[in-house]
Amino acid sequence: MIKGSFYILLFYFLGEMLSLLIHGFIPGSVLGMILLFLCLFFRIIKPENVKDVATVITKNMAVFFVPAGVGLMVYAGLFSKSLATIIAAIAVSTVLTIITVALIQESFEKRRLKEKKNHE
Repeated sequence: MIKGSFYILLFYFLGEMLSLLIHGFIPGSVLGMILLFLCLFFRIIKPENVKDVATVITKNMAVFFVPAGVGLMVYAGLFSKSLATIIAAIAVSTVLTIITVALIQESFEKRRLKEKKNHE
């Protein structure tokens, strides 16, 4: 559990440092997650090392939404002034996400059917 916590915090720290180098263009937490994912994907770090900590964090995910909720309450005035822009951005990004996922799924299905026909 300590080793897993170390890895997660290490990659968070590395992501924050990388974010500072690129002047905050991408948040450090996101960069840290990408770095951790790549290390897990390429088997640089064994998934078993972070599995226990990741399970605890996932099961207690509600705790991580509290700061976001407090932030919304603190900036309620600013939030209400930009409500139309925020709703438009959410709507557009949702539609683009649905379209992207649909196109990717369709290409995977075509590839799977093609491979299935080739094996028969």
